[in-house]
Amino acid sequence: MLTTRFVDGAPNWVDVGATDIDRAASFYGALFGWRFESAGPEAGGYGFFRLDGRTVAGGMQTGPGQGPPAWTVYFRTPDAQATAETAERKHGRVLLAPTDVMGQGTMAVLADQAGVPFGLWQPGGTKGVDLANEPGSLCWVELYTPDIAAAAAFYDATLGLETSAAAFPGGVYTCVNPAGAGEDAMFGGIVPLADDPTEAGSDAHWLPYFEATDVDAVAGRAQELGGRVRMPATDVEGVGRIAKLADPSGARFAVIRSAAQTK
Repeated sequence: MLTTRFVDGAPNWVDVGATDIDRAASFYGALFGWRFESAGPEAGGYGFFRLDGRTVAGGMQTGPGQGPPAWTVYFRTPDAQATAETAERKHGRVLLAPTDVMGQGTMAVLADQAGVPFGLWQPGGTKGVDLANEPGSLCWVELYTPDIAAAAAFYDATLGLETSAAAFPGGVYTCVNPAGAGEDAMFGGIVPLADDPTEAGSDAHWLPYFEATDVDAVAGRAQELGGRVRMPATDVEGVGRIAKLADPSGARFAVIRSAAQTK
């Protein structure tokens, strides 16, 4: 479960890069009730999505050469520079070197051993998002990768993440949590890329999940707003009801009505 009582290795921030940030703001505003607020001219167009006054995500305009529109998941680290150096030793890459963000913290963007981008956030004045695991906020993340064992080894060495196997109808799911934190701190999973049949030839990626009270309604609304339903609303026993979506720019995300929320 994700909470705002962040521990090292757990996700503490998420943001979306969009080719049209105004359209993205309109899309997510209509979908989740988020309001986009610019961080000011000194932030280079970066801003914050807020829900009832609490920050749930960041967003920015992307241009040529900045990669395709995508959501980026950031993980808490006590030392972004040391974590980036470890990632390089473990066959990852530094896409954006650790950078101070106006005294609020230090950020970096890396790529893992399979080339999947992910972020680091070393807290300063900003610890992370203000809301998690509630409707309209981040509640889970999944890594879709061609080699689960290699990914598990990389993130263990780089972020100190542990994996465990959980049986479910039809197979085994690889769960992820910060080392020593136990199952209560479980925040995501590592999934074979071949298990994401929604797009033939899809690249490896981190996928953020946002809690929703009505997954079917959110999926339908996303389509009306110019987004795309990558996987229709589906029940997963013991987990909840899930849909995989993409926003108008093509950035992938998912929504879930967690089983725990229905109790």
